[in-house]
Amino acid sequence: MKTLKFPQDEKLHDSIIEWWYFNGHLKSEDGNAYTFMDCLFKAKTKAVKIPFLSNLPKKIIYFSHSILSDIKNQKNYPVIDYLSMISKDSWTKPLLFVNYINPLIVGGYVNSAIEQTDLNQYRIKTENLDLNLTSIKQPLTEGGSGFLKLGNTKSTFYYSLTNLKTEGVIKVRDKWIKVTGKSWMDHQWADVSYTKDYWTWFSIQLENNIELVCFEYREKDNKTYLASISNQNDQQEHFKAVKLTPIGQAWKSKKTKAIYYLSWRIEVPAKNIDLVVKPLVEDQEIIFGTINYWEGPISVEGKFNNQSVKGQGFIELVGRHSQYGNLKFIREEISNRMKNIYTDLKKINHFK
Repeated sequence: MKTLKFPQDEKLHDSIIEWWYFNGHLKSEDGNAYTFMDCLFKAKTKAVKIPFLSNLPKKIIYFSHSILSDIKNQKNYPVIDYLSMISKDSWTKPLLFVNYINPLIVGGYVNSAIEQTDLNQYRIKTENLDLNLTSIKQPLTEGGSGFLKLGNTKSTFYYSLTNLKTEGVIKVRDKWIKVTGKSWMDHQWADVSYTKDYWTWFSIQLENNIELVCFEYREKDNKTYLASISNQNDQQEHFKAVKLTPIGQAWKSKKTKAIYYLSWRIEVPAKNIDLVVKPLVEDQEIIFGTINYWEGPISVEGKFNNQSVKGQGFIELVGRHSQYGNLKFIREEISNRMKNIYTDLKKINHFK
């Protein structure tokens, strides 16, 4: 079995699918709360078998998802790039570095980047954020080794940076705002193709400087559970006996008709963990072709080792039944792209 090595394994791998994922909770100087998710994906076009990407004439493709949320005003600003182009110097530096743009934007775009500027130092940049992150703890290697078996046939390499001190700027309603906060990073790579699998995933940062990731993964009738914990002293613990229970009413998407339970009870009996998480914003569904999922910030409260705790986190809900089909997606996407192109052309004075 491969042993993860840092910083080497923070870079690109020869895998079918790979992603570099960040989320975070931020506050502006006036005390307003914001959250973000930003993720860059790499996929081998034929092998990954994502319906609307598999026929592209490239062996490897990149795409990115990002969503910035204004908690006070219950607004979010998603940016879904179905195709990202990387620069020639991406992956050429000793540490993690990738620079990319959305080639479908006619004018006014800015480059995006994920860069490890030094050991434990990172920068992420998109059209809506520019953040510097410092990792306070060692990487959390899920399951103990960072290699997980999922269901009967799948596996993945997986580690997290669970406590990233964060500062920088975000753009809200065309205004750049200074922010500080705490972020989380996931890096996964695997040799699996696209399937209609199902998972419920949580990243949690407690106020007592403990972080945990827990999830349920379903492949047909087979379920995999895991909770991996980073304690105050950087020691790590891993448990397979995890209970995830939806509570309260579900939220139904007006667009896809998918039903998402957003409030959950998380129990890890061996560690006397009993937490309740609740969403900070409800409408956080992301549409990527015919793949829809819910990704958003949560509040956390309950017991950890029988001690009262509070915290923050993110939840990701994938594989919920949708009534959103390929033809509907294509029609809506073409319409939206034409509107965006027209807006971009107006900005650069091609139209009056």
